[in-house]
Amino acid sequence: MADNKLYEVLGVTRNASENDLKKAYRKLAKEFHPDKNPQAGDKFKEISFAYEVLSDAEKRQTYDRYGLKGLQEGMDGGDGHDIFNRFFGGFFGGGMGGMGGMGGRGRQQAEDKILQQVVTLEDLYNGGKEIPLEFKRVVLCTKCEGKGGKAGAAKRCHTCQGSGTKVTLQQVHVGIVRQIHSKCPDCKGKGEAYSERDICGDCRGHGTKEEMKVLQVHIDKGMQNMQKIMYREEGNQTPDCDKGNVIVVLACKQHETFQRNGNNLVVRHNINLTEALCGFQLPIKHLDGRNLLVKCPPGNVIQTDTVKAIVGEGMPIYKNPFEKGDLFVEFTITFPPNNFATPEQMKMLEQLLPPRPPIPVPESDDVEEVDLHSYDPNTSRSSNRGAAYDSDDEQGHNVHEVQCPAQ
Repeated sequence: MADNKLYEVLGVTRNASENDLKKAYRKLAKEFHPDKNPQAGDKFKEISFAYEVLSDAEKRQTYDRYGLKGLQEGMDGGDGHDIFNRFFGGFFGGGMGGMGGMGGRGRQQAEDKILQQVVTLEDLYNGGKEIPLEFKRVVLCTKCEGKGGKAGAAKRCHTCQGSGTKVTLQQVHVGIVRQIHSKCPDCKGKGEAYSERDICGDCRGHGTKEEMKVLQVHIDKGMQNMQKIMYREEGNQTPDCDKGNVIVVLACKQHETFQRNGNNLVVRHNINLTEALCGFQLPIKHLDGRNLLVKCPPGNVIQTDTVKAIVGEGMPIYKNPFEKGDLFVEFTITFPPNNFATPEQMKMLEQLLPPRPPIPVPESDDVEEVDLHSYDPNTSRSSNRGAAYDSDDEQGHNVHEVQCPAQ
């Protein structure tokens, strides 16, 4: 019987179009969004998960053919498995432990192959990109079907006597030795070997060959730096083992304008004192090509290290494509140089600015007036004094000795 659970969650039929899915999701997301309905958090996640699956052509095809179980086997762990267990656990007999192929087959699986794919922040923001990733993998020899030689011609290995293991003795101490077990070099641990006449000419008895493979790495909106994407059974093959997996790790390049902080974006911008006091305009070219214009009106004073937020202009949230984080703008202020105005202009400027706070100055003969100087730690006299102190310390090897008093 066809699995229609995800279609039922969105209230659509199996032949629903992409536009139908989008309309249904928006309607339900608006109704059950946690901001409007705090008690519907689980329901909202269920709706978002159903849309995330059905709006992806590849995932939808897998779901239509194999149902939720087949879809779960193709997921890369993490939050996806939590959603399955919370909302659809009944379909799998109590969660992950009952799944077929997850340890109950008695066959070992070839080691996972880990690859890195470099992406840009634009790729992670916009999503929908297919990046070809070429790599080398080991596959079973098609000529001998992974056997290494002519069918039925294998003979027991004389080196290991069919055990597949070579045993050597190593002396540990005088009169004490230990056995070291290693894979037989002649039969490669199989316990069987072929004569030169029967050995496979394509793989020279290894049963495997190397080939180049190209994977299409699909980037979804909101994916994270160092996020792992698993491609099941696309890795190495070895005789008597299940195919290994390929794990692609995304490595995001540093962006010249934006910094990512979770689901938020950060832009650093420097303004001068005039802009900080009298207003400014700041154009920002976003990651999807849109041009944002930030306007700060006169009188809305920006102080140094001020952080302002543009709500909803951050990164798309992974698996929830209609939600976004925020875009933060961190401001620094450049002050004018010394003597940038005449004394008369400074008096006029002072009349425009808020008055100085009253500061009591002691009236006595012991008040000494001093000057302020620019400080350079490399040429400062105080730093030289510190260096001399450090030098004395070094001569003493930084050891503080305490002698006991004489008895």
